[in-house]
Amino acid sequence: MKKYIFIFIIVTLISFTTLTKNASKNLENKIYNKKEKLILLENQYNLILLEHNYLSTPEKLFSYSDKIRKEDYIPIDITKLNKITFQQNNIEIKQFIEND
Repeated sequence: MKKYIFIFIIVTLISFTTLTKNASKNLENKIYNKKEKLILLENQYNLILLEHNYLSTPEKLFSYSDKIRKEDYIPIDITKLNKITFQQNNIEIKQFIEND
């Protein structure tokens, strides 16, 4: 009789150990997934914050443009840009933006 009780207790303990181990593994997987989602959301938040800070402060852009030397930058008329293509022995020059 003692042998059966001992076997029953061992089987019960093994069953509880298995259930506990599976539950903790599932919990660890959920925690890992939440951490990964949190990392992705933090990255997205940082990008959005950077974009907001850049776009929401035109005064900063104007101050930057005042700080740099204006002689270094020349405005270009985009309608005067040309596209050069090389085909075998020929060089072809076309307007980049064709006027209709």
